[in-house]
Amino acid sequence: MRKIFPIITFLITISLLGIIFFQFLWLKSAKEIKEQQLFENIIKATGEAASRMVEEANPLPYLRKPITLGQEKLMMDFTRLSVLQRFTRNEMRDIIRTAFNKNMLADVPFEFAVTENSLSGDQVESEHFFKYYSDTLNNKLYSIPLQGSSGSSMENITAEEFLVVIVPHERSIILKELVFFIIGAILFTIIIAAAFFLTIRTLLRQKKLSEIKNDFINNMTHEFKTPLATISLAVDALRNEKVAVDKEKSNYFTSIIKEENKRMNKQVETILQAALLDKQEVNLNLKKLSAHTLINAAINNISLPIQEKGGELQVHLNAAKDNIMADEVHFTNLINSLLDNAVKYSRDKPVVTVESSSNNKEIIIKIDDNGIGMNKETLSHIFEKFYRAHTGNVHNVKGFGLGLSYVKTMVEAHKGNIKAESVLGKGSSFIVTVPLV
Repeated sequence: MRKIFPIITFLITISLLGIIFFQFLWLKSAKEIKEQQLFENIIKATGEAASRMVEEANPLPYLRKPITLGQEKLMMDFTRLSVLQRFTRNEMRDIIRTAFNKNMLADVPFEFAVTENSLSGDQVESEHFFKYYSDTLNNKLYSIPLQGSSGSSMENITAEEFLVVIVPHERSIILKELVFFIIGAILFTIIIAAAFFLTIRTLLRQKKLSEIKNDFINNMTHEFKTPLATISLAVDALRNEKVAVDKEKSNYFTSIIKEENKRMNKQVETILQAALLDKQEVNLNLKKLSAHTLINAAINNISLPIQEKGGELQVHLNAAKDNIMADEVHFTNLINSLLDNAVKYSRDKPVVTVESSSNNKEIIIKIDDNGIGMNKETLSHIFEKFYRAHTGNVHNVKGFGLGLSYVKTMVEAHKGNIKAESVLGKGSSFIVTVPLV
């Protein structure tokens, strides 16, 4: 898992980046195609509008000057009515709009002007023409001379007139047409990124579980190996004839076997209890009980190990009210687990303080120690199953990492809450709150 995980992560990352890159190229290409299509359609529509204006301005040419006969050379000068003379502003707009509609530009806005000498002479322009004319960065301008189409009667018979069409915010029009594709690309990219994140998260979790499993197996092996070795030595000693006839020694080794057997049974029970908690098959026998009575019962179990280490146990049960709905066995066990944890991670001479206080709704139980403490990373994981705060040697602290997980589960089963506070090198505090009755 350790070797293949970086490879899988790398391949997934490359794949995600590749998908994003090619989606970007696809969108860029689609944008360029849309720009070209829009440009061609506008050019075509503007040209058609210009041709129609010219053709309808004066269908037949007429003589601007009379024919001169005689000795002088025959001169014929044809002219036509200009577009500016022939059409009103609204008529021009209608012609351009018809051409736009014909060329799939029905939703494309425009401003226009018909002018002589390219804006230096007379002209007719739409209402907002100059507003957009001054901003050539965001607005595209199309200018076409007004002359007859090739082969028509009006060819080469033109005034100096131009049709100028402006399409405001052309980029916005293109983006609007691509909005469905852009949203789709972003949406699927997010989905792929989310899948990538979940995959990596799952792999990390599996990696972590694998490490926890290995740690649990190694620790369990160690925890069972020690009492089995002790039992084996005690059995060998009992087989010795000198020990067999010595009742005192025989009882001593028998008691060792009994204690180690109890220790193993307790460890097996802990593992089975964890399995039941996983399946949510633990049924609590809730009764109205005194929290102080249950705390004192747990204190009695832990006082001797503290004395043996030369430590000190301080008890301050100051809660004015202490009646709670609790399961006697499990609540005592959770307090005992917290006390055992305080001693387990203590220094040479543990100082453990047990305090209680209350308000109108709940009792607060606080257990402090002067142990090794925890950093923020460890503190965030201590209630996870099989997690143990290591102190260097994986086996220097006994247990399976099930104690605090069990405590949290039991506290929540009693409709309470638990939180931990710790300073590395100074000690830890566990605060349990349980509703009063």
